[in-house]
Amino acid sequence: MGIRKKTNKNPPVMSHEFVIQNHADIVSCVAMVFLLGLMFEVTSKFAVLFITVQYNVTISTNEGPEETALNHFHHGIKDLATIFFYMLVAIIMHAIIQEYVLDKINRKKHFSKTKHSKFNESGQLSAFYLFSFGWGTSILLSENFLSNPVSLWEGYPHTLMPFQMKFYYICQMGYWLHALPELYFQKTKKEDIPRQLVYIFLYLVHIAGAYILNLNRLGLVLLVLHYFVELLFHVSRLVYFSNENRQMGFTIWAILFVLGRLLTLSLSVLTVGFGLATAENQGFDLAAGNFNVLFVRITVLAAICLTQAFMMWKFINFQLRRWREHAQAQTLKKKQVPSKSKSKKDKANGVNGVNSHGADSPRARKEKSS
Repeated sequence: MGIRKKTNKNPPVMSHEFVIQNHADIVSCVAMVFLLGLMFEVTSKFAVLFITVQYNVTISTNEGPEETALNHFHHGIKDLATIFFYMLVAIIMHAIIQEYVLDKINRKKHFSKTKHSKFNESGQLSAFYLFSFGWGTSILLSENFLSNPVSLWEGYPHTLMPFQMKFYYICQMGYWLHALPELYFQKTKKEDIPRQLVYIFLYLVHIAGAYILNLNRLGLVLLVLHYFVELLFHVSRLVYFSNENRQMGFTIWAILFVLGRLLTLSLSVLTVGFGLATAENQGFDLAAGNFNVLFVRITVLAAICLTQAFMMWKFINFQLRRWREHAQAQTLKKKQVPSKSKSKKDKANGVNGVNSHGADSPRARKEKSS
């Protein structure tokens, strides 16, 4: 993210600078149009598509003395409208965090341009990862996915989702879609755009893939695991910016990163490679949402394995670069220490300075005798 320079001059209306400076207000007005649409009967049916979660299915259960009705949801094409609306909400929240939290800290700390950009990135992602990790963990606990791992593949296809899970996926896709226009709004440097596009694309492909292929339970577990590791990294980077001597968080993150990759591969192979492969409900049925065929399973596992390998390759390069920079810094320190001690010794012996025994020099003795 680049540094947004605030000037007293008002840019021309609808110019690039005007849109960038006022993008949060513009997006808020667009979101308000959908909310106002709920107030009128003519437009309420259209506005509901964008604001509320679609494809509700009511299931009656006979647990207990009374019959209870449970609401579940499945996915469909109308979800694109809901994702678009919550993408607008994510842009607004991004601007609020930037202006009222991160910009105030930046003005106090006086970061350099490089640190300013990284601090904004880590600040935004830390807030999102913390929120997503807490929300995802609460869903896992309420649905007992952690205490019963067999439920990750048992009963596939998992076409019906509770409200919290579906809304979680809607918000996840909305957030990562909002990251695309933010590259423009935040004046991201050209050299940083390819890196950010890669990880935005990876997030969207994996989240949307789990959502469409009805692997939502496995996707939720892997997202919560991944978000916890990423949260630790960005919090460690924020702490490092406040005090460069505090680097313990990076060490803990490095250990958990490797463990996270191993656990992700293990759960994926266990669920897709063994659980779904031995399930009774085999076959491809688009109407029923069943994608349990060999080709789909291999494609899913290949995508996950390639992504984990790519992340490990980036991680190894990152660690090698850190060790190389640390070794160079240590070498420079060792070279500076002898040179400083040598210069002090030379000054004490009168080299490049005034001799401490200058009064006893031959010229001084000659002047005294005369």
